[in-house]
Amino acid sequence: MAGLSRVHHVVENNQLQVAGLAIEDAIKIAGGTPCYIYDGQQVVNNIKNLKRRLPSKVKLHYAIKANPFPSLITRMATVIDGFDVASHQEMLLALASGLKSHAVSIAGPGKSDTDLSAAICAGVTINVESKFELTRLHALSETLKKRAKVALRINPAFELKQSGMKMSGGAKQFGIDEEQVLGVLDYINSDYIDFKGFHIFSGSQNLSEAAIIECHNQTFELISRLLNDTPFKASHINIGGGFGVAYFEHESPLNLEPIIDNLQVLLTTYAAVLKGVDIHLELGRYLVADAGIYLTRVVDKKVSRGTTFLVVDGGMHHHLANSGNLGQVIRKNYPVCVANRYQHNNQEQVDIVGPLCTPLDIVAAKVHLPTCQPDDIIAVMQSGAYGASASPQSFLSQPTLREVLL
Repeated sequence: MAGLSRVHHVVENNQLQVAGLAIEDAIKIAGGTPCYIYDGQQVVNNIKNLKRRLPSKVKLHYAIKANPFPSLITRMATVIDGFDVASHQEMLLALASGLKSHAVSIAGPGKSDTDLSAAICAGVTINVESKFELTRLHALSETLKKRAKVALRINPAFELKQSGMKMSGGAKQFGIDEEQVLGVLDYINSDYIDFKGFHIFSGSQNLSEAAIIECHNQTFELISRLLNDTPFKASHINIGGGFGVAYFEHESPLNLEPIIDNLQVLLTTYAAVLKGVDIHLELGRYLVADAGIYLTRVVDKKVSRGTTFLVVDGGMHHHLANSGNLGQVIRKNYPVCVANRYQHNNQEQVDIVGPLCTPLDIVAAKVHLPTCQPDDIIAVMQSGAYGASASPQSFLSQPTLREVLL
């Protein structure tokens, strides 16, 4: 199958299994295709397995933006240490999960007064992105007669090298430049602000253990300087995430062992300055990507000038990242298979495309799969993160997508 050697999967009676069910049974539960199926137990196992390996001082948080499906968030709340959110709606999801408000934080530039007031009243920690945002929080806290729980988000001078998305170093809309932090700390009025710590998120989707270790080393050195210089007692430091997922051919899964070993060394090295301070590790796709599968049914098969096309009932409007995000320079395939005939002696090279009137609607290009016919099921693996919620579902007014947690 196309790239599936990298993906955890179970096959029985020549059908892909999802959450312990045959693929057609899962589709019937969902109500048809196209659909996302999330394996709730796989997510729980991912969280538990990682928490067992992390030092006890490190608390594991989930960045809800990776997948905000409400049933999934509720399931995760039973095992995760905290949620990190990027909007008012995500904050409401986190609070509705049953997790206590002190385990929730909100980040992002451009928070509205509504966002900030809601966070203050709920007791959620606000990761402040600028001095002006802090000024607004002083005023809102005075009006509401409630202290705002605040951590300062830092834009360090360094970056997380080899990241799919870099969020620190240089000029950024995220956080307060590290050289400006002390001046902002001096501005805090404790009558209105309950200082909680710092947030340093340098990048995401990184598959280099060496790059993550280097970033952690720089992060802890910066944390040490900040904690020594701040007049306030910190209760936690969010060191971000960055742990990547291997989606494409020739990518190797991230080796966590040296990263975790290095975290333990850093915690020992900086034990004195970190006394009474928890470390938050904020991960998103790393916890959920392998627990999601996107299923779409073949509705047509045609040959055009030597190329065989499978036309399916789903596509880029449901899974934008898989399609190439509206036109990557070099598009790569997520791992795909024919879910209802996983193995077959006859193979063919096909392009799998969706129903939209755009050549960008690509599910997979030039993949070798068992010979397909209309009504077969195509499965796109590693689809538990940045899928439905990160896609233009209303584009061309196609039928509604289904999502199910099993």
